[in-house]
Amino acid sequence: MFSSDLVRPLADCPRSGSGTERLIHDWLVRFERQAGGSLLARAATEFLAFGLKQAYACLFGGLLLGLILLTRFFYPESAAFARYDFLFVCALALQAGMLISRLETLDEAKIILVFHIVGTVMEVFKTAAGSWVYPEESLFRIGGVPLFTGFMYASVGSYLARVSRIFDFAYTAYPPFWATCLFALAIYVNFFSHHFIMDFRLALFACLLLLYGRTWIHFSVFRYRHKMPLVLGFFLVALFIWIAENIGTFARVWQYPSQQAEWSLVSLSKLNAWVLLMIISFVLVTIVNRPQREHPRPGA
Repeated sequence: MFSSDLVRPLADCPRSGSGTERLIHDWLVRFERQAGGSLLARAATEFLAFGLKQAYACLFGGLLLGLILLTRFFYPESAAFARYDFLFVCALALQAGMLISRLETLDEAKIILVFHIVGTVMEVFKTAAGSWVYPEESLFRIGGVPLFTGFMYASVGSYLARVSRIFDFAYTAYPPFWATCLFALAIYVNFFSHHFIMDFRLALFACLLLLYGRTWIHFSVFRYRHKMPLVLGFFLVALFIWIAENIGTFARVWQYPSQQAEWSLVSLSKLNAWVLLMIISFVLVTIVNRPQREHPRPGA
């Protein structure tokens, strides 16, 4: 399921990207040199590089999730400014700060804006249909949906845009771009239409395997070029979103009908919805940053 190849000596590891990415690179170079440069040292460096870069890619979503959890316990109930509105202002400040500090590129910000719109539209419909509720009051809202919720969807787009850049994603056997766009549109429509007609989720998963079943994603962590099935990647990211969803419901930001009496874990069956949402997110990112074909690399 996984494969890795050493593709560059230490001296040739790239030092491009933002100031933060260069700092991460320089620290990893020093770490590996001090560890002795053995196979074990290279493996440890690769593992650390993966964790550090993933944390950097999750920066926007991680900070927002941290604020959600902190306000669950420390935001005063008597505050004149509603908790949801406070989170909305914080999300705006985070977005502005990341752009000003160049932790986020303008292209990544464009993707976040699209996600904000797509997510908010779906939230307005789903809350009106009773799928979940936001139990607290707020000023900045559309219907029953506080505006900060769009940033929760946007954080997924922010992650995908950044992770594809810093891990240098490329693909083999990638499906036609037009087919992926139609597939993402069908998924989005089904999120609405299944309230009125048959749910085509099983058919959508069949299409997922048909379109992406042969596709491999190739990515560089530090010194090694790795690959794995793209469908597996979708499920792994969806699993972490499900974990974040449990943190969000625990923090009482939103609630499913089964959680209104007392909190409980979100059903694992929700993973299938997150996998399909991942497809929409992934395709939206590829509209801005088109998927690159993996080519043989010198030394691979």
